[in-house]
Amino acid sequence: MTSPATTAGPAAAAADGSARPAPKLRASRRRHTPGKPRRSVLLTVLTGLVLLYSLVPLLWLLFSATKTQEGLADSFGLWFDADFALFGNIADTFTYDDGVFVRWLLNTLLYVVVGAGGATFLAVLGGYALAKFEFPGRKAVFAVVIGAVAVPGTALAVPTFLMFSEIGLTNTPWAVIVPSLISPFGLYLMWVFATEAIPAELMEAARIDGAGEARTFFTVALPLLAPGIVTVLLFSMVTTWNNYFLPLIMIKDPDWFPLTLGLNAWNSQAQTAGGEAVFNLVVTGSLLTVVPLIAAFLLLQRYWQSGLAAGSVKE
Repeated sequence: MTSPATTAGPAAAAADGSARPAPKLRASRRRHTPGKPRRSVLLTVLTGLVLLYSLVPLLWLLFSATKTQEGLADSFGLWFDADFALFGNIADTFTYDDGVFVRWLLNTLLYVVVGAGGATFLAVLGGYALAKFEFPGRKAVFAVVIGAVAVPGTALAVPTFLMFSEIGLTNTPWAVIVPSLISPFGLYLMWVFATEAIPAELMEAARIDGAGEARTFFTVALPLLAPGIVTVLLFSMVTTWNNYFLPLIMIKDPDWFPLTLGLNAWNSQAQTAGGEAVFNLVVTGSLLTVVPLIAAFLLLQRYWQSGLAAGSVKE
């Protein structure tokens, strides 16, 4: 039964001639999509702190590389000195001690190209095989790879030195290159990436068309693995470029030093009797060491693209 108040409400409003205002609809909440996520003040502040923490050492390195030996001690660390000596420091870095810095730079490039490049190639081959082929012992290999990822490289440095000393490879470039060829993390990363990036239908179509396994890998699978390959390459390159402990125990000849050991030798010579303090050259050399890594990240970042296989298989 309808209540009188409900029935008479509109009639009474029409009788007295006064229109009651319609109730306002509650404003709909703003919807947040993946393209327009909700803004978080806390997350923004934390990201800014992480960015500041990452940039302050780089800024200090940049400002310090523009100062002379005396200016490093007499000026504020995060600003320029009155004497701008960046170009002079760069020239002195390349010519000091008969240009040994150039030799260290070439050694580092050798270790990165052969070591990191070889580690990436082996990781791509192994990850592709583990992801797309079934064979006995596959789970055992997975367990070994996961266990190897958990073992730090420093824990294997001394056993590696003892093994290389037995076969006479210490104090040679191979003592740094050969251990760098093994990258358990790169193998695991390529394994996971190849599992999702290469559709099984695409490989079957290539095999039906008569392509062998090698041609299927190089013409079909390899282009789809480009983002993963670049990621593994950058990780391996940074690890090899910044490698310090392994060359420290493997190499005694300064002619085969990488940049990390060479700059440490310059930094330590001020503590020896009659040694010359060249901290301005150490700082400038450190800045020059960082530049190739930054350039590599900027040049290779365009290859980090997802969905390269989208549309390659017709549903």
